[in-house]
Amino acid sequence: MVRSKKITPLRIISKLFILFWVLITVVPFVYMVITSLKDQQELFSGSVFKLPKVLMLSNYIEILTGNYFNYFKNSIVVCVVGLILILTCAVMASYVFARLNFRWGNLIFNIVIACMAIPIHATLIPVFLFTKQMGLYDSPMALIGPYVAFNLPVSVFILTGFMKGIPKELEESAEIDGAGKVKIFLKIILPLSKPGLATLAIYNGINMWNEFVYALVLTSSVSKRTLPLAVWEYQGQYGVNIPMIMTILVLTALPMIILYIIFQEKLEKGMMAGAVKG
Repeated sequence: MVRSKKITPLRIISKLFILFWVLITVVPFVYMVITSLKDQQELFSGSVFKLPKVLMLSNYIEILTGNYFNYFKNSIVVCVVGLILILTCAVMASYVFARLNFRWGNLIFNIVIACMAIPIHATLIPVFLFTKQMGLYDSPMALIGPYVAFNLPVSVFILTGFMKGIPKELEESAEIDGAGKVKIFLKIILPLSKPGLATLAIYNGINMWNEFVYALVLTSSVSKRTLPLAVWEYQGQYGVNIPMIMTILVLTALPMIILYIIFQEKLEKGMMAGAVKG
């Protein structure tokens, strides 16, 4: 016989909280989709969540036949190159901090962690001037450097804690078999760190995909800008085309949603593997 789950106040509260979280997560996206299918006149003459009388698919056609794919390409380049650099540097640095005992190790680790407290807006002018001097201004490379620098400390912090949870007995067994530090890292630590790397890839990927301030300051031409800056094409000095901006936002969020749907099962398996690895 299957036991029925008891209805407790804690279970009711948890379900209500989940429902509330789903609402505040889904409602903004529903609003974006509905608004993107309207024109300006209908938007201001009816209810916010009222379904459009006529689907304005011309909004999407105009965006897709414009500069959208150029913005999309730049965002892909920045995110892919940035993620490769962040994960490569983070996994090597985290292994050193988590497994190797050396002089000044804790001090260096604390300095890296302290970098998390630096506000990115306080570095805009220095980074802008440095980028100009390096000749990287108005190029995807101008964005990759700051993105890697600002996402690396938190990546090292998370991955170091993850690696410290890997049983040391695995390394000791490998050392008895004659494996060196490099082989232990490549054959044991790196494969077991895949769930942590997957988490960091999602976290950092979303941050870089949605980043706006540095993309605005370090690029100027349309051919070099990323997706978050596409909204600037549809606002003027005295007005804003809200349906077109919502269309851009929908098309910007859609790739991330599709990737999550495709890799949802692998992501959940990776997270569960990380939870029970010990």
